Amino acid sequence: MAKASAKKRTPLLAKQRGAASSGLVVSKARFEAVMLAAERSGLLNKKGGRIGGRVSPALVRQAKRQTGIKTDTDLIEFALATIALQDNFADVFKGSRGEVDPKLKLGF
Repeated sequence: MAKASAKKRTPLLAKQRGAASSGLVVSKARFEAVMLAAERSGLLNKKGGRIGGRVSPALVRQAKRQTGIKTDTDLIEFALATIALQDNFADVFKGSRGEVDPKLKLGF
């Protein structure tokens, strides 16, 4: 089921990106991976909530230009999913410093 939804998004993104896709920072694969992971995590199940706020139009234009996303809803959904799915690997990795016994033989 999640795979079908990702396929549903593909034509939309391809249409949005158009011919000027070479300058985009967010690739089609990254967009699809983030949205698929969000869907599999249950983050996209029920879309009944609304979000509102005042933001700079220049910020929105630049974000859309950078991602190739055309609609405000898709842009917000992608941004929130990206944040929600962060694994904080760097912080966890730093936090584990010194917790492994230096005498432990790791095999290399």
